[in-house]
Amino acid sequence: MAEKVVAGKVTHYFNKIGVAVVKVEAELRKGDKISIEGKTTNFQQTVESMQIEHKPIDVAKPGDMIGLKVNERVRPGDVVYKIVE
Repeated sequence: MAEKVVAGKVTHYFNKIGVAVVKVEAELRKGDKISIEGKTTNFQQTVESMQIEHKPIDVAKPGDMIGLKVNERVRPGDVVYKIVE
């Protein structure tokens, strides 16, 4: 059974480029499965692209502010969960 760990919170969303700004609370790696949930948001995806100040990264650490490419619209306050198998 998979469990969900809070990985961060969405602080901003750039509609044109489909990127969420996430304040990271738990380590997040490229390839991790995540679930983004909020009042009207609920979808899962794999982390494919993360950046810090426009530089691609493979690992985000707690406290980092990252740009995360998302497959659907997200909203500030939405929670990013890491799905741990």
